[in-house]
Amino acid sequence: MSVKIYLHSLGCDKNLVDSELMLGQLYEAGFTTTEPDIASVIIINTCGFIQAAVEEAIEVIFEMAQYKQTGNCKTLIVTGCMAQRYREEILKEFPEVDAILGVNNFSAIASIILEPSQAQFESVETDVFDEKLYEKRAITAPMHVAYIKIAEGCDNHCTYCTIPSIRGKYRSRKFESIIAECERLTKAGARELVLIAQDTALYGTDLYGKPRLHELLAAIASLEELTWVRLMYSYPEHIYTELVDTIISHKKICNYLDMPIQHSHNAVLKRMGRRETHDFLREMVTNLHNKGIVVRTTLIVGFPGETIEEFNHLKHFVQEMQFEHLGVFMYSQEDGTPAANMEPQISEDVKQQRMEILMKLQESIAEDRLKTFVGQTLTVMVDEFSSNENDNFLLFNARSTRDAFDVDGLVSFPSLVEFVSGETMQVKITESHGAYNLYGKLVE
Repeated sequence: MSVKIYLHSLGCDKNLVDSELMLGQLYEAGFTTTEPDIASVIIINTCGFIQAAVEEAIEVIFEMAQYKQTGNCKTLIVTGCMAQRYREEILKEFPEVDAILGVNNFSAIASIILEPSQAQFESVETDVFDEKLYEKRAITAPMHVAYIKIAEGCDNHCTYCTIPSIRGKYRSRKFESIIAECERLTKAGARELVLIAQDTALYGTDLYGKPRLHELLAAIASLEELTWVRLMYSYPEHIYTELVDTIISHKKICNYLDMPIQHSHNAVLKRMGRRETHDFLREMVTNLHNKGIVVRTTLIVGFPGETIEEFNHLKHFVQEMQFEHLGVFMYSQEDGTPAANMEPQISEDVKQQRMEILMKLQESIAEDRLKTFVGQTLTVMVDEFSSNENDNFLLFNARSTRDAFDVDGLVSFPSLVEFVSGETMQVKITESHGAYNLYGKLVE
């Protein structure tokens, strides 16, 4: 009788890949997955990037620990970023936890299930990067979109960020291993591959002595079964000419770049430990837009010492740059980071107010931008569909290359014919709905 496992994955896409690597090992070892109330082993892959993520992880650990009394759980394992960051605290607060694994130790997950007391906790500074794990990776739904982790760790050391202390130094995966994984996934049904890392633009610099992201993109774009490849999380100061030229020269590479900027004012950028300046960022975004590349970015409001003048500078920057996609986050004071000791810290009320101001501005910008697509015909990829008992058609949710899966907007259209996730077709846009979604009809 096989051991029944429940794995709960929290956090970002990079964490999701780690969860899928664990699942691959578990399946190979003969384990099966089930619901938490039935599982004899529960694994929680935590996020610990900011306080909100830590609080969510604590809630999930508490919830899953209850299954030791109300369900069949015999073994509770916690892994991931929070486990790496707060191992001793977890052991103290949750005696129900049988084993804690750091971010570099989940390769032993199958054996630890059998012997929880044998769990090891290696330093985050280990250079271990087990390429063989990716050969066994088990993709979770949806199959048509797959995330490809091309590097681990980070060397940027922004003053607000805990990632370098949690995930260690930047280390790229081998070029050949990534291509082999992409080939396996596209043959298995993946139609969009999304390259992720803490800073994808640095890919290859540690391993090969030079950036090779443009070469990697071009090689992936040559895969026959692939429809799109998308690039996420590239720091502005590491984006280089060959990379931009490669993005715009290949049909299968989405003209899309996720580029975390965080702020626009030079004084705030300096306090953040960022290397960019306002003029550099302004020129970078303008250049990308001129080349037809959609820009997604993130900003932080309420960073320690942020004055009203500095915030207004950021507000003006958002208005001027007209970003296609923008996420705004309130600064989170994280233990162990230089910014945590900076003064003055901004009140939560002020941070909330500033976030709402920027998001309201961005919604207006995005809404106006979406209206320009009415009348245009877009190539879209189907993600999912829904049916309605009162209608004789299916409503499909899809995306164009300008929208990343599960984070950006949708293109919806009705059809009497059922399409499969990952299929592409032409849709003429007839309506825009708010700041995020478009509606259209199939082009016959």
